[in-house]
Amino acid sequence: MSIIKNHANPADDKVEAVRNAIEFRAVWMGLIYDEMRKAGVDAEGIIRKAIRRCGREIHGVRAMNTVTGRPLDGPDLEKFSFNELMKKVFEMNPVTSDKDNADAYLNYCPLVAAWQKMGFDDETIALLCDMTMEGDRGVGDTNGFKLHLGSTIGGGCEKCNIHFYRGELKK
Repeated sequence: MSIIKNHANPADDKVEAVRNAIEFRAVWMGLIYDEMRKAGVDAEGIIRKAIRRCGREIHGVRAMNTVTGRPLDGPDLEKFSFNELMKKVFEMNPVTSDKDNADAYLNYCPLVAAWQKMGFDDETIALLCDMTMEGDRGVGDTNGFKLHLGSTIGGGCEKCNIHFYRGELKK
């Protein structure tokens, strides 16, 4: 029996369209992972490297170039990663930032929703969730941040806590 609780509140058409697009991405990832695993390939290792590379080379650099033209600080990361649309899509609350931190709590995850619909067990969903976070880790790398995942919906928690930080982790 699944321990994962992941229910979205009703949203407008734009938010639902973005949620559906994110779910579609999650389906691709889940199927690629499953086929690689069945083929005896290091699915986890390869997927982690590819997603982190995407975070560094595409999202991290794009954020730097489009938001500020320099490495991002905490408020910049909040604007890029936790923008108003994403706050609605992932039902983020609260979201805070300062120069060296950007912190968000997510109450819903469309990726987890897709993996649940596909019938993956909780252990696989938790793994897929953590692999997906390599993209955020890559964005952090590019901008001098580390990423701390506190709780995760994919791990069976009520909320996800995504915390970008520089220096020592503030608890």
